[in-house]
Amino acid sequence: MNTAAAAVATLAQVRHRYGKVIALDGVDLAIPAGCLAGIIGPDGVGKSTLLSLIAGARRVQKGSGVTVLDEDMHSAAARSRMCRRIAYMPQGLGKNLYPTLSVMENICFFADLFGEKGIEREQRIAHLLQATGMTRFADRPAAKLSGGMKQKLSLCCSLIHEPDLLILDEPTTGVDPLSRRQFWQLLDDLRAQRPSMSIVVATAYIEEASSFDWLAMMDAGNVLAQGSPTALLQQTGANNLDAAFIRLLPPEKREGHVEPVLPPLQDAHQNNIVISARNLSCRFGDFTAVDSVNFEIRQGEIFGFLGSNGCGKSTTMKMLTGLLPATEGEAFLFGNPVNADDISARNRLGYMSQSFSLYEELNVIQNLELHGRIFAMSGEQIRARCETLLREMQLAPYAQQPAGSLPLGVRQRLSLAVAVIHNPVMLILDEPTSGVDPVARDSFWELLIDLSRKQGVTIFITTHYMNEADRCDRISLMDAGKVLASGSPEDIRQQFQVPTLEDAFIQVLEQARAGDEKSSTVIAVVHAEHTAADNSLAERDKHFSFQRLRAYARRETLELMREPIRLLFAFVAPLFLMMVLGMGVNFDVDRLDFAVLDQDNTPASREYIDRFSASDYFVSYGALHSYTQLQQKLSSGQLLFALEIPSGFGADLAAGREPAVAVQINGGYPFRAERARNYILGIHQQYLQQLVREQRVQMPAEPYRLETRFQYNQEMLSAYAIVPSIIAVLVTMIPTMLMAVAVVREKELGSIINFYATPTRRLEFLWGKQVPYVMIAMINYLCLVLITRFAFQVPLLGSLPVLMIAGVCYSWVATSFGLLISAFTRTQIAALFAALIISMIPSVNFSGMLKPVASLEGGAYWFGTFFPTTYLLNITVGTFTKGLYFADLWKNFAVMAVHFLVFTLGSVLLLRKQEA
Repeated sequence: MNTAAAAVATLAQVRHRYGKVIALDGVDLAIPAGCLAGIIGPDGVGKSTLLSLIAGARRVQKGSGVTVLDEDMHSAAARSRMCRRIAYMPQGLGKNLYPTLSVMENICFFADLFGEKGIEREQRIAHLLQATGMTRFADRPAAKLSGGMKQKLSLCCSLIHEPDLLILDEPTTGVDPLSRRQFWQLLDDLRAQRPSMSIVVATAYIEEASSFDWLAMMDAGNVLAQGSPTALLQQTGANNLDAAFIRLLPPEKREGHVEPVLPPLQDAHQNNIVISARNLSCRFGDFTAVDSVNFEIRQGEIFGFLGSNGCGKSTTMKMLTGLLPATEGEAFLFGNPVNADDISARNRLGYMSQSFSLYEELNVIQNLELHGRIFAMSGEQIRARCETLLREMQLAPYAQQPAGSLPLGVRQRLSLAVAVIHNPVMLILDEPTSGVDPVARDSFWELLIDLSRKQGVTIFITTHYMNEADRCDRISLMDAGKVLASGSPEDIRQQFQVPTLEDAFIQVLEQARAGDEKSSTVIAVVHAEHTAADNSLAERDKHFSFQRLRAYARRETLELMREPIRLLFAFVAPLFLMMVLGMGVNFDVDRLDFAVLDQDNTPASREYIDRFSASDYFVSYGALHSYTQLQQKLSSGQLLFALEIPSGFGADLAAGREPAVAVQINGGYPFRAERARNYILGIHQQYLQQLVREQRVQMPAEPYRLETRFQYNQEMLSAYAIVPSIIAVLVTMIPTMLMAVAVVREKELGSIINFYATPTRRLEFLWGKQVPYVMIAMINYLCLVLITRFAFQVPLLGSLPVLMIAGVCYSWVATSFGLLISAFTRTQIAALFAALIISMIPSVNFSGMLKPVASLEGGAYWFGTFFPTTYLLNITVGTFTKGLYFADLWKNFAVMAVHFLVFTLGSVLLLRKQEA
């Protein structure tokens, strides 16, 4: 069965690395076809990397051989053909789902991606929903499903196209025991209906792999052993797969391993209550995370909290430590009500979060010393405590190693050492062993037992592992925010008359849910073996599909409509910025403050001053009384300029002499100062011309008469030039930002895997994502045009149709620019900053808004010439202010078309169809 001919997937000397980290180290593997095959091992051993290579979602690095369904996964053409025959469900609860979409909308989206149509599609969806018990939840958003229901929905989405190979990456991690059992029952029913289908599952729950047909055990990027569970047990001589895995580990990893044993709790601690919860509840809006929880924990006790992800365990812990206020009820710590400001209680408490609260760039000793200083320990205390912890927790060999480079088990021990550096009497651990190998888990539990029994530390721990629950003094079983049962493991087994804790938990869950998530006993899926029609579908996948494009466009539109904050930003931000910038960016220079130091005080001097006071450009501050006051007002910025009229001004004027007038201008604002200078010279020139006409002075006749006329903007109002320019800037900035973030968001959430593992082509994905934002950009553009015309009263002298066509064209250009940015960024924050900086600064500085592009020099000129905003700005300003038409502007449209093609081509080339 382990021959290449009978293998659904073969890997020959597969090596894969992420920088310096080796994920797979020369793996040779042949996974049998037509069976349930398992890849088992703790987190970080390479399981997900291996499955993503088989699924074609990750690039096969040079020198590796990966063959799936007789196709070489090096080949892009082969991967394209394989998309229809493979279904890939990535790691994480509903990671390939879209939270705001309903159950039905998620399934229909996947059906569209695989080109499913007609009655057969509807029947298949109905049968999948019925088989998984999801029919009556069809309209519920995926975000509001339980962990088990999310996994069932993911399975429905994966099976919509009836694959030959189903790949499931840790499908039951974080799921309650009942949902896990139902999930495996679904797979058994599916295999009974389709015995030819191969299923490959990765799991960190080694005990659940005992029912698999074939297993490969992995550690540190290597395959330890492969074969049937029975063969592996015989090979190792172990009683269970956990023990078999431990025996297959290298000697240095299992050296000194012993099964932890929990001694009885000392009687002296029986009545000493350290922590208690009374009707403790926590609600977020209308969602109840914790519902009337009651329990007590005694000194030195190890108290276990069991439940699936999202059941309220972490929320309860945060309320007990004061990190989160309770909505109702009371929590007591060391006999006193929990108070977030009680420093003395905090100093007696140690907390180890689920994600390990370490500073990865610091080494082991630096992490310990930092946390010691946080708890105000003296230098001598820190040194002594570090020496003790390095020895007791076997961290001395790693003392100078950065925390980020530590193996998972060592990092776990360091996190525990950090949590107990200050000798707490109460220790709260949130899923500390999740994804850790059995040897590291047992070693960790030895440390916990030592803390509990020898040092009297009370331990409150959450876990998914039933064998760990058996090591606790008492446990509580939790689901949907409620504690369903409490007591010692043995008491709970006896209470429900079952042999294992998992059976007890399942029985409790079934009673509590009263059949809410029951599934049918047989999964009835419409199925037909591959035919010529199926081959034609595979052939059709090679060509551009409007169905897949519409699927992405519809999905993106639905998500936008259901996220009011993002939608509000999309529509309100451009309008708000238009009003702010339109009113704030104003180059009109008027209402200039001035004052006069009149040392002549004659009718002639007052007549001269009245020339300035009567002008709309100036506002008189009043009279000055000394030269010192004049200097003080200018230097403080209260005046833009000051007139100084000397004594004898009137007498010199009457005698035909040339009196001197001094004007001092504040040059702190050069643009305003230059304008003020021109205004002053103009008024002075008008005054002299009046004197000549009245024959009060003798001046030569003017050799010529110069009259100034301004074309396009005769009033010289800034709004007529600036506001149409702002349209171009905002239609560049906002759609670019929205588009860039929308694509990168898929990378962060992990739903980009649906692009990698389906027949979706690059252009279908890009244009499908783009369409909703093009519509938003067009609506924004229309609103900005209306505001320009009616709110700012800018006359439209050119063609309205040309202006609208420009908006449609540029909406595609701006969103394509966002796609280009999103193609090389990996986080939403990076995409947001990149889009903002790259779009806004060049738009304002180099596109002609402040200074014509033709007048720019050097790099600024070429930047403006090649930047797309320049050409929309030419159209908006040209049509509004200059009365230009298409015949005058067609070159700008042509350049915008080139921009669209270049941005789209760049996005296609940069967007990978596989992860690296």
